[in-house]
Amino acid sequence: MPNMSLKKNEMPSQAPDVRNKNFNEVALGYELSQALDEAERCLNCKKSPCVSGCPVGIRIPEFIAKIRENDFEGAYQVINKDSSLPAVCGRVCPQESQCEQKCVRGVKGEPVGIGRLERFVADWHNANVTASPEKPEPNGHKVAVIGSGPSGLTCAGDLAKKGYDVTIFEALHKAGGVLVYGIPEFRLPKAIVQKEVDGLKALGVKVETNVVIGKTVTIDELFDMGFESVFIGSGAGLPSFMKIPGENLKGVYSANEFLTRSNLMKAYRPDSYTPIKKNDNVIVVGGGNVAMDAARSALRLGAKNVYIVYRRSEEELPARREEVEHAKEEGIIFKLLNNPVKINGDENGFVKSVTCLKQELGEPDASGRRSPHPVPGSEFDIEADCVIMSIGTSPNPLIKSTTPGLESNRKGCIVADEATGKTSREHVYAGGDAVTGAATVILAMGAGKAAAKAIDEDLMG
Repeated sequence: MPNMSLKKNEMPSQAPDVRNKNFNEVALGYELSQALDEAERCLNCKKSPCVSGCPVGIRIPEFIAKIRENDFEGAYQVINKDSSLPAVCGRVCPQESQCEQKCVRGVKGEPVGIGRLERFVADWHNANVTASPEKPEPNGHKVAVIGSGPSGLTCAGDLAKKGYDVTIFEALHKAGGVLVYGIPEFRLPKAIVQKEVDGLKALGVKVETNVVIGKTVTIDELFDMGFESVFIGSGAGLPSFMKIPGENLKGVYSANEFLTRSNLMKAYRPDSYTPIKKNDNVIVVGGGNVAMDAARSALRLGAKNVYIVYRRSEEELPARREEVEHAKEEGIIFKLLNNPVKINGDENGFVKSVTCLKQELGEPDASGRRSPHPVPGSEFDIEADCVIMSIGTSPNPLIKSTTPGLESNRKGCIVADEATGKTSREHVYAGGDAVTGAATVILAMGAGKAAAKAIDEDLMG
């Protein structure tokens, strides 16, 4: 008999007043009994609407059925056929707006905890299976992948499984892209990312770090080196600023810089070579997942007060509900319907406070969210010694500026076919944030998967 409970099994986690002082993972994962109980909530629908909500097409009822049979490795292999990063997706994928949104159980209650079950299966595999995957027979074709974020890793993994000689070129000193520099340890432990990267290396994928495409080597030079196709998955790492007075003061960061210092460079460790000054009052401008990550990191780094300043209401916050709730539980202060207009400094050029203007919402804008309008005469100051700008990113222009014939749009994103990743350059494909601008891990993975399929059809057809 299916488990007809209207509620998911709760995710065990650290208590808020404990976790906001450490960088250990917040969510602790299902115990065996919880995973088995949650798997029984799946109705194994014939039409499997949940699968249509997954950008990489994981056969969700099939892997959940394996859990019910206590065949956890079998469940992992089902997931692994479609996803190269199951332990990552189980942690950071917004299932609530994708697969779980289409779950039939969500009509009269909470949907099945698909993401929590995926994490359970991936963690079980990582803890219990030590054998390396079998390398496929080489097919004689070479492909270069630019960037080792979710789109690049997925494209590389799918091609490696088909026998391609794949080399990933990563600009930073460590593979993982946004998974290592952007997402905090307390949401995605870096050992998990390394495990996924090591799995791809076991398939034969080569990873070259400290290679900046467009500077160290160009795309045209990659073709001269014998690569037959190139996939660009370089992400969107160029931060945006508000262009308000005071943004050049000491203590103003982009969220990318702040999180890179904390996540990749381990600034929270006493022996770090890339420290972050301990701040008393931190203001994070923005309302997305990156803003939540920056705010929660600042709190763990020792700030006394951390504010999220966002120009719309809570209803319009683009961050995942789970991340917003976690931030609130940990003590982040939300200053909604407010917009910074000036950053004020002291005589030494350090941030002293931020002047904000209250906002009211009017009609919806092009994205469907209600447009904010300033309330005249409503200025007020918030004391601050650190300001983190988290208002979006765009792709670095280096690749497109050094690749003749590679078309981009007015936002600096590479123009690529949505279904195949094909660009205006022959045998050059692109996907993920380099094409869409900043988006989710799973959407980037879907783009990498689509491009791998197109590259395979091109080179083998």
